[in-house]
Amino acid sequence: MSRRGAARRSGFARRAAALSIVLAAASAPHWAAGDAARAGAKAAPCADCHGTSQRAPLPGMPYLAGQSAQFVELQLIMMREGLRDVPEMTLLVKGLTDGEISDLAAFFARQTLPKNTARRDPARYVRGAALARAMICGNCHGEDFRGQKHLPRLAGQREDYLVASLKAYRANKRTGIDTSMNELMYRATDSDIEALAHFLAHQ
Repeated sequence: MSRRGAARRSGFARRAAALSIVLAAASAPHWAAGDAARAGAKAAPCADCHGTSQRAPLPGMPYLAGQSAQFVELQLIMMREGLRDVPEMTLLVKGLTDGEISDLAAFFARQTLPKNTARRDPARYVRGAALARAMICGNCHGEDFRGQKHLPRLAGQREDYLVASLKAYRANKRTGIDTSMNELMYRATDSDIEALAHFLAHQ
């Protein structure tokens, strides 16, 4: 094996180990929910970009409303610890305590996701539904795609964000707690991804 290949495998192994620790902490039996009311002013900058129950996120930004607290908490910890690189979030999460992260997660978990009022394309919707079944998306994200524990809600998410995320998984520019999404998207075409995102956004 080349030095470059060995270094890549070593780096992946270290990252996987760190992710396992973070995931174990977020899903442990003693995991305690934060206090949504205590999030207070710290939630305001998040809502500016990610929206609220009454207002949609900025273009390309995901809804946090309606996500499970454990999912939001896990993502914030990963960003804070440098395990997930989101440049726009770097300064915002730096210095957040575990308690503050838990409170923010609880705040957004209590938000209600607004109904998608965009026009549905019947052909893309049907194709997307078939792809979701073939890719068994419901096995991890729930039969209604509302997510569970540390796995994100896909139902009602912004369509543009879903498209961008799925393409990033396909290009191996984004990874989750494992490589299952990268493997699923590896052979997906742009048309496949757009149909799948359309279907999920209209759940």
